[in-house]
Amino acid sequence: MTVQRILDQKAAVVGHIAPDASIAELIRSHDFSNEGALVVSSDGETVDGVIATHDVVRGLKSLGTAVLSAPVRDLMTAKVLTCTPDDRMVGIMALMMTKNIGHFPVLKAGKLVGLVSVRDLLRLHLQESLANADAMRRYISGDYGGSSSAT
Repeated sequence: MTVQRILDQKAAVVGHIAPDASIAELIRSHDFSNEGALVVSSDGETVDGVIATHDVVRGLKSLGTAVLSAPVRDLMTAKVLTCTPDDRMVGIMALMMTKNIGHFPVLKAGKLVGLVSVRDLLRLHLQESLANADAMRRYISGDYGGSSSAT
């Protein structure tokens, strides 16, 4: 299964924020509230970094309420691992777990096309597990979903 499977279930528009936007603007962003992170991009196509909730909390701890006027670039993670829609989800999940990464920007031909989170991977894994369990129950009970004819 590839990252594209997750992208197919998400909104086509990728939320991002400019590096010079304030943390207050970030917090008011609907996309940040929903995703828990945003891609930081000056043009909406390239990835300058990623900013997540934990970055804001870390900034609050060190700067206090002054963090609200700080630019996003001051708190973002600049060295970001990215993936492509063709990457296998199991590999992305392994990287997320071993490197403690919560979000992967998705690039296609060098342009931003999505953001994949641990939550996205878990949601899809759960859907797949439930579908497999249901198929196994149907198989065991002999209910294949088709009609059978006795001869």
